[in-house]
Amino acid sequence: MNPQISAFGMAFLFILGGIVLVLLGLAVASLLRPHRPNVEKLAAYECGEEALGSVWGQFNGRYYVIALIFVLFEVELVFLFPWATVFGQKELIEITEGRWGWFSLVEVWLFIGILVLGLAYIWAKGHLEWLKPQPQDTDYQSKIPAKAYERINRTYQKNKT
Repeated sequence: MNPQISAFGMAFLFILGGIVLVLLGLAVASLLRPHRPNVEKLAAYECGEEALGSVWGQFNGRYYVIALIFVLFEVELVFLFPWATVFGQKELIEITEGRWGWFSLVEVWLFIGILVLGLAYIWAKGHLEWLKPQPQDTDYQSKIPAKAYERINRTYQKNKT
């Protein structure tokens, strides 16, 4: 028997066993849990707030920018963990008579310096400022009177409750 095939077979068995255990756990949970649906439980949940309006509502694109900046710096900070483990090895530093320690220290300060420069650039460009857009006044005059909108809103609120 080829050892590579048997190693793959063992990995496949572990994956298959994991899937079976997850499905078994879900099946047992569905049998044991109570099933008492009501209006409150079946309502849409939106971060603790009652869901209002269409799901296709617009939201600020700044969320994407902040998320991308977070991911960028988070991934770069993950690179510091391997450095810390290598820098902490006394044997490696003793073999190189301390040169490795100074080299890695200078290297990490350069890395952090580049991160700080990137953060300063983002800050200077204003990507970290969260300003609400100011509503712009318009000179548009609607042909529909404001009382008609008020009546529609009252009808909507009455039908909602």
